[in-house]
Formats: sequence, structure tokens, C-alpha cells
Amino acid sequence: MKLASLKHGRDGRLVVVSRDLTRATDAFIVVPTLQQALDDWERYAPALAALAEQLEHGSVPSFRFHEHDCVAPLPRAYARRHAAAWPGYPALLRQAAGAEAAGSEAGRLRHAPSDGFLAPRETLVADDPAASLDLSAGLAVITGDLPRGAGAAEAEAAIRLVTLVAEVIRHDRLRPDGLDLDGAEAPALAASLAPVAVTPDELGTVWRDGALHRPLLVSRNGKALGCPEAGADLAQGLVALVAEAARDRPIGAGTLVSAGPVSNRGIDGGPGRAAAEGGAGYACLAEARAAEALTGGWARTPYLAAGDRLRVEMKDAGGHSIFGAIEHDVAG
Repeated sequence: MKLASLKHGRDGRLVVVSRDLTRATDAFIVVPTLQQALDDWERYAPALAALAEQLEHGSVPSFRFHEHDCVAPLPRAYARRHAAAWPGYPALLRQAAGAEAAGSEAGRLRHAPSDGFLAPRETLVADDPAASLDLSAGLAVITGDLPRGAGAAEAEAAIRLVTLVAEVIRHDRLRPDGLDLDGAEAPALAASLAPVAVTPDELGTVWRDGALHRPLLVSRNGKALGCPEAGADLAQGLVALVAEAARDRPIGAGTLVSAGPVSNRGIDGGPGRAAAEGGAGYACLAEARAAEALTGGWARTPYLAAGDRLRVEMKDAGGHSIFGAIEHDVAG
């Protein structure tokens, strides 16, 4: 099933969304918010799934679904853990900065802000013209309760929903190699989730081995930045990251575990080619700049500026949006 939260109070109003993202029905008769559903998933999920099936058959009242009416599926979460699950990204930034290689960056979880996600179509305000603002796009899962020391099977069973995540990061506040690996919170200006969160069973065979095997489509001002394959070149899948999050302490229902940016290596194992050159491109500006510096001697891709429009989306094999789109206009 597919779930979204419409603008209403601090935690939104839960709705069930049709598979093609055109219609929705109110879930209030079952449970009013997504967090409440996650708190007692075994009780509420079957009723929500039945509502989703009725929506597909047109047997419940419904209304037109508009992504602009959405807040994040989970507008605020109790916790978020984040990792660079694709090792090509930190390796490339280190290489471009002339830093020594390190094998521990990929998959290392850190605590990340979760107390307020931007709505997926909200304007991003960049009030510091000197800031080097970078877009980083990847995947996230939302979990149920998980005990300390849970194994892979328990971690996989605890994944309730899958969605997309985008962060806007201030690179001028990072270390010279572009990484922040000292355990502190990343200097993110904002983070957002896709309008819709989807249960793993709804994704079918493209969800396997803790990965989502579809390209992530990232564009800036209507031009493709990249379409890297989210199921390729992973150091750790999302199931492994969830298990890692629960290694030393239990995690509560409504925890987000996010991973990104999606990063594909080139055929020779080095930087991938830009989308304009026929390659998979990149899911973040810093990686594009690092690849340009290594292959051409200088970084041509500018960081974000007022007037830019960002879009992050993933489509199924038929070309239909799976989660809806994250789309932000950047304002000064």
C-alpha cells in the first residue's frame, strides 16, 4: 500500500493513496496519523491494506490526490540514522580533495536531524549567499520497534515503509575533503521526504536484498543531474543498516534510516560519467564537482543558488512515479 500525510496540524492527516498516485481516501476511520499507525502496526496495517484495496476498486469515497497538499509522510520522527551506503561517493570526494583513502566511511551510521522535514514541494530558503549548498538524494526506510541486537531477519521484518530522502547540505561547513565523519550531526540546512511512503510488498521484485533496484532521477532546473541505479554499487543494503542501528540499542517505531547519495562507479571503477555525456550521472552536486575536478581539472557544476529548482523522483518500469516527487524551488 501507499501512504501519505496531508497538511493538518504538526503530524499531518494520514491518507491511503492509489497505486497510480491519482486518488486518495482518508484513513481517519482507521488511524489519524502515520506515527500512530507505526506505534501499533500489527493492529492497523491490515485495516489500512483493506482500505487500499477498496480504493483500487472504487468502493470507498475518494478524492483527487495532489502532491502539493502533502507534508512529509512522517513530518517529524523520533530518530533518524543516516549513512553513506554507496562507497563511491565518499571515496570520490576524498580522492578529489587529495585525502588519504579510508575504508570506514561507507555504511557508517550517524545521528541526523529528524524533528521537522520539509514538505516535498516546500520552498527552500537559502539566506546566506556565501553558503556552498549541495543537494544529496537517496533512499530511506521507516521502521517499527526493533530490539537491541536484532539480526538481519528481524531488521527486514521491521521495515514498514520505503521512501525517498533529499538533504541540502552546507559544504562550506564540512572538512576540506567534503566529509563529516566525526559522529556529529551533518550541517544540513534542510531534509525532505517524498510525498508517498510505500510498503515493501507493494514494490514487488525491485525491492530485494535490502535495496531498491530502480534508477533515482535527479534534476536541476529541468536538466538531468543523474539517474544512478539505486540497487548497484552498495556497500550495505538498507536491511543491514537497520540492523546496525539496533546493534547497541533498541530503536523505536517511526525511526528513519536513510542512505545516500546514490552513487554509481564508472566501468573502470573510477568516477561515473555525467548524465550529459551518456553516463548515470550523480545524485549530489559535490560528487559531480569531484568527478569534474578529477577528470577535467576543475569543478564546473555550481552549488545551489536562488532561482534553482530541484527534483528527485523514482519511476517504475512503466514510467509511473512510485513515491511522487520531491521538488524544491530555491529562494534567496
